[in-house]
Amino acid sequence: MGLTKYLLLGVVVGYVGFLLVDRFDPASINGKRVVITGASTGIGEQIAYQYARLGARVLITARREAMLQLVVAKCKELGAQEAFYLALDMGKETDSRRLIDEAKARFGGLDHLILNHVAYGTMSVWSGELDELRQAMDVNFHSYISLASFATPMLAESKGSIGIVSSGAGKVGFPFVSKYCAAKFALHGFFGALRQEFQLQNIGISVTIFVLGSISTRNAIDHAEGMLRTYQYVTTPSETAHRIMTGTANREREVYFPLHQIVLLPLLRDSAPRLLEALMHGVVKPEVRDELLRSSNHFSTKD
Repeated sequence: MGLTKYLLLGVVVGYVGFLLVDRFDPASINGKRVVITGASTGIGEQIAYQYARLGARVLITARREAMLQLVVAKCKELGAQEAFYLALDMGKETDSRRLIDEAKARFGGLDHLILNHVAYGTMSVWSGELDELRQAMDVNFHSYISLASFATPMLAESKGSIGIVSSGAGKVGFPFVSKYCAAKFALHGFFGALRQEFQLQNIGISVTIFVLGSISTRNAIDHAEGMLRTYQYVTTPSETAHRIMTGTANREREVYFPLHQIVLLPLLRDSAPRLLEALMHGVVKPEVRDELLRSSNHFSTKD
């Protein structure tokens, strides 16, 4: 029994050591044809800069054209072989198609598709707002499927990679953001299945899902200051973007980043769900939580 414990410990230590080895080759990014969504600010903007520094050819999108122009200009300064933008709304399937068609026209193919865009919405108690749920799923889930589907022929030809930016909300249900959690959980289910179908069909496309924790974007900090009792955002968008680029290039399966924030969530979810829920209930400021609960109709009806 003692020997078995040591063998298991050795396997665990060896596996963790393997995960920690930096296998990324910066030269592999030079000339890569890359599409990045949600790239006008925050993590998406920084992903564009990471690829640009290593000589990639990038096409970025978001809704705000003026900000995209600035990002493209900086990408060129940093060393991108080519940099273009399209101002699009990923809630519209026609815009998803247009983005992939533009990549084909500009680059003649595609190597990396980084799906990063998101619509957060406001915190609320679920009260049956089906139209809002459909809108959230269109942006945060359906568009990801559309983009990946439209890009599959080009990615299959290049043996390319898809990077899916998710979060802890794709592993654990957080109160007051049910619509957001629904989309993130759906991403994990769909792309986990798609990865296996690619494998079974010998289509050489890798799928990497990034489960992100607290990242110090401006939006995240502003949200935390108004809503959360305690928070600590020490991981920068630039660090996160670098990890997304390396994980996609290395064709990793699933990446928790930063690891120390995220790794306990699925463990507590499966082994101590009541403890996890109690911890999550205490995160939101009491006065904010009480106001959210008061503003809900709780599906109540009166005779």
